[in-house]
Amino acid sequence: MKAEEVRELADDELKNRVNELEEERFRLRFRAGTETLEDPLRLRGVRRDIARMHTISRERALGIVRENVTESKAKGTKAKGAKSAASAKKGTAKKAAAKKATKARSR
Repeated sequence: MKAEEVRELADDELKNRVNELEEERFRLRFRAGTETLEDPLRLRGVRRDIARMHTISRERALGIVRENVTESKAKGTKAKGAKSAASAKKGTAKKAAAKKATKARSR
């Protein structure tokens, strides 16, 4: 289940869905201990869905409002790209200087 879909759920629906997924997770873990699972990755998916729902529930409790991800990417792509290129150059220079210092100490 995607985060956008989870954000559309009401608080009660969200709690019910978390309870259902916790129960499914319990059953999957129990079966995994006694037999091989048909889809072992389902356990990972359920665990991540639970975490995603807890995160969104916590965001609501704190009053955090998230923008639409596609809109925020469209707005900040150029500015972030320029910053990351500049910081990447700085990081590369620092790494090179640290390598030189390490080589000089070992000689």
